[in-house]
Amino acid sequence: MTKWNDTEVRQAFPALGLSDGGLPRLYADAPGGTQVATQCLDRMRQAMVDQCANEAGVFLTTRLTSEWMTTVHAAAAEFVGGEADEVVFGLNTTSLLFHFSRMLMREWNPGDDIVVTRMDHDANVGPWLIAAEERGVTVRWLDVDPQTFQYRYDTLGDLIGPRTRLVACNHASNFLGTINDVARIVAAARAVGAVTVVDAVQSAPHFQLDVRAIDCDILVSSPYKYFGPHAGLLYVRRALSERLRPLKIRPSPDSMPYRHAPGTPSFEAQLGTYGAFEHLAWLGERFGRPAGDSLRARMGAGLLAATEHEAILASHFLAGIASMPGIRLYGLGEPAAVAGRVPTFSFTVEGHTAEAVARTFAQHNIYVWDGSFYAYEVSGLLGVRDSGVVRIGFAHYNTVAEVDRILEVLDGVVRAR
Repeated sequence: MTKWNDTEVRQAFPALGLSDGGLPRLYADAPGGTQVATQCLDRMRQAMVDQCANEAGVFLTTRLTSEWMTTVHAAAAEFVGGEADEVVFGLNTTSLLFHFSRMLMREWNPGDDIVVTRMDHDANVGPWLIAAEERGVTVRWLDVDPQTFQYRYDTLGDLIGPRTRLVACNHASNFLGTINDVARIVAAARAVGAVTVVDAVQSAPHFQLDVRAIDCDILVSSPYKYFGPHAGLLYVRRALSERLRPLKIRPSPDSMPYRHAPGTPSFEAQLGTYGAFEHLAWLGERFGRPAGDSLRARMGAGLLAATEHEAILASHFLAGIASMPGIRLYGLGEPAAVAGRVPTFSFTVEGHTAEAVARTFAQHNIYVWDGSFYAYEVSGLLGVRDSGVVRIGFAHYNTVAEVDRILEVLDGVVRAR
């Protein structure tokens, strides 16, 4: 195993070498979408130039497309810890959840209930609310403790019962950064036979997913949050996949992996996602200790090495803002608590609007977000839905020097109150 090397890692991302007006770009916007690895770009070019054709024909390029899509689905299954016939690619996570909500709601009846949370991105709330309204079922809410930034796990017994048909929760918060005990929530739901849906969009870039350990029915992620293209990836347990009546046109396949795919897929996005998996595997081979030669083992080692580096960045950032007056952080704030969160930090600065702070960073060519990031419920709970917060998030391509630069600019903002 080689010691982590910032320079070597950053060379895997062409965008990191760009500058504007002599100022290098500093990407601290990872929770909204990471930069794209070279392997992803190479694979997308392969799909769009070397083998640009639809599937299921007899000539060379169509045969290559079919062969590669088989490879991609197998790799996606290794990424989540499932099987190749349990993964579905789509336009994005939101559209996939809307798509599956249309199928799942057919099983609901008046008098039933579903459970959603106050912490989720609205992609894992809104589709279920709409379906519940249409079917006349009750919506119950798993609340968040605004002091600890954790789910109220003690209420699960009261929320989930024999008429509960679905429980949806998130693995990690795109607003608070909290890593949640989703296996505990899923176990409570499965005990009454409810379908379980886990949003892993924010966890997937930072640690290895394991749908078998979580034991969920559906798990979603977004490849553009883990160094790939804009797309959505959904795991669906085989038994549920076979039970659901697919929303599809008549000639389309009735077997996986395309049983639940809404139309002709983006082959370039799927092959680009494979390139993102290759990048994670490269990290494992170069800087980790893979527990075997499988793609999954190498990706897991890569994510572990990345997480160890990100923990250094997170601790450094938290230690830096701890001494700055007027900053209110929404999420776990102790540097020692980084194991319980992803490196996503939402905060306000006294005397400054979130947009003004983000604009100041932009003037230094530092890219950070402001707003509420579709975390509709938790931002409302904390009273910042309309005013918004500043959100800074790191990926494994960020460096301690970049964190120092961010802290320097932020300190200037604080002093300008």
